[in-house]
Amino acid sequence: MIDEDGTQLGIKSIFEAMSIAQSRGRDLLEIAPGATPPVAKVADYSKFRYEREKKLKESRKHQKAGLVKEIRFRVMIGQHDLATKIEHAKEFIDEKFKVRFTVVFRGREMEHRHLGVSLLGKVREMLEGRYFMEQEPALEGNRMSMLLAPKK
Repeated sequence: MIDEDGTQLGIKSIFEAMSIAQSRGRDLLEIAPGATPPVAKVADYSKFRYEREKKLKESRKHQKAGLVKEIRFRVMIGQHDLATKIEHAKEFIDEKFKVRFTVVFRGREMEHRHLGVSLLGKVREMLEGRYFMEQEPALEGNRMSMLLAPKK
């Protein structure tokens, strides 16, 4: 059994522990049920719950939510526009994000899928040495996409 301030009170029976907690106006919380003997703590349950939720929120804050960044372009993209998008992709890869490149086809452009494949090939050449291919270029509806992941 552990006291509110963290001092150990020793091994107590469940009834003894409950009476100590009630005499102090606190709750008895089971901290480690799998331990032998189980560890319980005298504390205020609502405060304990609040601090636990606060820690969870803090840990979620430091997680990377979207590990995949997407860069879209059309088949008829200009050379400078492509270079700009590649620079963004380099930044994403350097920050350890996966990058999905998507070529969007509209209307009659679907007849020229080979242009999308060559465009994604050009992207691979411009990023040479920074990534490994996680998903080869694949056509899904009117979009062709490939997924690149940073090298470890």
